Amino acid sequence: MHKRSHTNRGLFFFLLLLVSLPAFPLGHKLTGTVIGTPKGYNYSTGGSSSTVNIGPWAFDGDLTTYFAASSTSGGWVGLDLGNTYIITRIGFAASTRSNGPDRTLLGLFEGANQPDFSDALPLFMIKEEAPSWEMTYTDVNVSRAFRYVRYKGIEGTRSTMAELEFWGYDSTGDDSQFYQVTNLPTVVIHTASGSDPVDKVNELESNISIISNDGKTILEQDGTSRLRGNNSMTHPKKPYRIKFSEKRRPLNAKALARKWTLINNYGDKTLLRNCLAFEISKRVGIGFTPYCQPVDVFMNGEYKGCYQFCDAIDIRPHRVDIYEMDSTCTEGDMLTGGYLIEIDAYASREPKHFTSNRNTPVTVKYPDADDILSLQFNYIKQYYGAFENTLYKSYWKDPERGYRQYLNMPSFLRHFIVGEFSGNTDTYWSTYMYKDRYETQFFVEPVWDFDLAFENDDRTYPICNLSDYIYRTKGSYAGNFKTLVDRMLISDYSAAAALQEMWANVRYFNGINVRELQAYVDSMANELMESQRLNFIRWPIMNKKVHQNPKLWGSYEAEVQNVKDYLERRIAWMDNKLKYNEEAFATSQRPTVNEQWSRAEIHVWGRRIFISGIPGGTPYYVFSTQGRLEAQGISGEEGPLLKSGIHIISINGNTQKVLVK
Repeated sequence: MHKRSHTNRGLFFFLLLLVSLPAFPLGHKLTGTVIGTPKGYNYSTGGSSSTVNIGPWAFDGDLTTYFAASSTSGGWVGLDLGNTYIITRIGFAASTRSNGPDRTLLGLFEGANQPDFSDALPLFMIKEEAPSWEMTYTDVNVSRAFRYVRYKGIEGTRSTMAELEFWGYDSTGDDSQFYQVTNLPTVVIHTASGSDPVDKVNELESNISIISNDGKTILEQDGTSRLRGNNSMTHPKKPYRIKFSEKRRPLNAKALARKWTLINNYGDKTLLRNCLAFEISKRVGIGFTPYCQPVDVFMNGEYKGCYQFCDAIDIRPHRVDIYEMDSTCTEGDMLTGGYLIEIDAYASREPKHFTSNRNTPVTVKYPDADDILSLQFNYIKQYYGAFENTLYKSYWKDPERGYRQYLNMPSFLRHFIVGEFSGNTDTYWSTYMYKDRYETQFFVEPVWDFDLAFENDDRTYPICNLSDYIYRTKGSYAGNFKTLVDRMLISDYSAAAALQEMWANVRYFNGINVRELQAYVDSMANELMESQRLNFIRWPIMNKKVHQNPKLWGSYEAEVQNVKDYLERRIAWMDNKLKYNEEAFATSQRPTVNEQWSRAEIHVWGRRIFISGIPGGTPYYVFSTQGRLEAQGISGEEGPLLKSGIHIISINGNTQKVLVK
């Protein structure tokens, strides 16, 4: 037997020692100039003080003294280290006041290289109450070096802390590792003013950072931030719109864009309803479904909770992919598109809106209010009016002269299915539609805003006890839009038949079933588990009725189970309403190959083909007009990227031409 030499043995133990060492050396306890809120709060007098509970008391080594900022929110305390250091360890102790430990919850430690902390990044967040009378230490695994460090508590805590310590070593650092507060990506926003956005008019200059991939990836970009939404903006947990100074593709989103949204989900205690609705939208085959990724959000050094990072609804590839317009688009085909409008109960609050002759409030979302010409505004107003007027003409069901020349019926039916199946009370309170250049029809998409869906609205609860569709019974709608939907869906028997056929297809082929959707909910809930715990510490509303909550379920797990139970009940309700029988469809109604092709729906999104309406996994081939094979794909999945121009799609010997713009 070969014996290991002493040299090899020594090398082995040396390597073992290296493996056991921490990623960064501990360094030493750091000192510097105390910075932060200049005055403390004197609990004895009930006012601010320059001598009591001030910043230096957090670094005096005495656990019986403490810092408490003069303001209930926004206060902080820290050190100017005089040079850049990698922070390796933090120590802290709660004040000896009775509520001292509670006030440390969700407190944040940050490092920065600008004295106003406009470029600050998180070092560590306190997730459990820190005790009084003793120091708590935690290791920090962030590789960037910082000159300035601070502690900041959440709103209402005065950032109270008895003692703070920062440990580290002198270094220039690197960008290989950052702090991610949970398994979800961390979004960090710092405004130049240090104040949070208060409205959706004033855009605040901001530094925006997104940390992901277990802290190994960071996107940093200057830009702006503001509030967004309508009713959602009134909640304590605010929704935000961020706008990068340059187009970016954050978190592997498909769109390359400047504008992104942070959905607050305040009344949705599962924090997943929008994600679930968007998943259903994809399965139903809607052309553009917004990107959706749960994240943790910090604003100006304060934890704001679990949000959903989503696309903004605008015009570009992988969003609403239609022709863009400018000041030259004033006549002929150029004037015909593209336009994005919203049937909008809040239209009167928007800068560019109109009310149709049938009393429907409409906001023109694109072209933007600052760019749209009067000629363009008048064109889309008149064109939308012509669509509504056909619904009241004697020939309104005529495909050549009636409303279908103005409305793409499959897109309307897909949108209807998502709204009714999800139980969205507000489907026709806010409805997006677009009209592209060279197209005569409006397309009804994308879907948006599902906080109240999936059995979360006391106005419609319990949804499956309603005798008819939500929009016809207790739903909300903008202006007279309910009557218009009735004329399209109830009075037009061919549309009702098409809806039954579409429901049967998405049920059988597209994964709209109890097993798959409940599995998706379980997966999302598991992904959100750590973040939701922190979110409901920050916003302790689990046992409070907020927004339109119909019932208190008592725990996150029970809230999720409510959604899962609803999916099972609603699928059964929709099956009954639309007369779907899986066994009958599978045996006697399953189409032949040629019939399958006649039912195929070809979509072109961002120069990619997507085929629905036929069994998923069916192969198809893409040829040039000269007969050259260019690409191939399978139905139900995003297809290959194609060049602009005319292509021929072939499946089982059947062909059809498509135009890729």
